[in-house]
This record gives sequence, C-alpha cells and structure tokens, in this order.
Amino acid sequence: MSNGIFSSVWETIEDSSAEAENMKLRSMLMMALERHMRGKGWTQAEAAHQLGVTRPRISNLLGGKSTSSASTCWS
Repeated sequence: MSNGIFSSVWETIEDSSAEAENMKLRSMLMMALERHMRGKGWTQAEAAHQLGVTRPRISNLLGGKSTSSASTCWS
C-alpha cells in the first residue's frame, strides 16, 4: 500500500486493496447484523434461529470472525 491518503482504515493495515476491501465488507456485515438484531430485540439465540444458523455462528460474525467469502457466510 502507498503512504498517501487512505479511503478507509483497512487500507492502512492490510497489505493489498483486495484484503482491505474484504475487511471493510466484513465489518459492514457485522455492523448490519448487530443493528438488525438490536432493531428486532433479538438475542444471539433468537437471531440464529431466525437466520437458520447456529448461535456460535452469530457470535463469530458479531465478533468479526466471519468467513472470508460472502458466499459461505451463512454456512
């Protein structure tokens, strides 16, 4: 990465633009899930049931431990 002006914090800490974009999307997913859960008043268990995934999967997503591929995010 260059030493210029960055469009996101991820560009300053990742080695490539692709990695920075991946991290940006992962953080957006985590924030959207958290907002949706808060709006519905869901616990992690309720969110897991409603979304068809396990509670540990919800916990991992909220903790930033999502998969590197959006297509496998809900696996």
